[in-house]
Amino acid sequence: MSLQQNDLRDLVDRIIEIDSYKSKMGSDENIITLAFSTMTKESAEDLTSFIEKGYSFVLDADSTSGELSDGTYKVFVEIERDRSAAKNIMEIMNGVENLTGKDNLKFRYYKNFRSHPITQEALEATIPTSSDDYGIKVNESNLENYKNFFNKSFVEDVNMWDDKLTIKKAYADPVQFTFVDFGPTQETLDSIRESFNADDFAEIIFLSKYIGDYNITKYGSKLTFENDGNTLVVERVVV
Repeated sequence: MSLQQNDLRDLVDRIIEIDSYKSKMGSDENIITLAFSTMTKESAEDLTSFIEKGYSFVLDADSTSGELSDGTYKVFVEIERDRSAAKNIMEIMNGVENLTGKDNLKFRYYKNFRSHPITQEALEATIPTSSDDYGIKVNESNLENYKNFFNKSFVEDVNMWDDKLTIKKAYADPVQFTFVDFGPTQETLDSIRESFNADDFAEIIFLSKYIGDYNITKYGSKLTFENDGNTLVVERVVV
């Protein structure tokens, strides 16, 4: 039975990742990967089938066989890296929007902290459409990669679902944050309006032991993590 409108409501994350995972069909310089996060194995399989059968320009669509560490299932889609990429991605996303009932879909490029509303103009401005442009873009994006940012940490896994950042250390419960801002340290710190908070020193000690060698500061309810000239601003999610 074919999927109908809203059949995948509340089962697919509204943010897709682009070029965050390696292609299995060929070179990353020539192939764009899209990654969708779904809540169940069945929804991942349904979405895979829908995309694979519905778009002739799709080179491959596949889903993970088991649940990932963050409790989700991934759907991977591969298309050619060419000048039609933005248009083709928009065509896929229009179909996904119809299946999920979501009209606020976003994309995150190369595991960037920030996500952007999906429009053809934004995709064209962000996604490299040639092998040369891909190499330049990836080098520029490395420091903004949320997994690379925690390269000095003790944690074993870092994931983002929507604007929620989840960090997991072996043999410990995960800690979760809501993303607020990211950028060059001085510029980012200057944008914070809250006052320095010295009352939660115990939390700073806990996070320093949990995450590792980062300069962690708290302003109001906002926490800042500094690494290599860049600063991440988050708010702790307490379950």
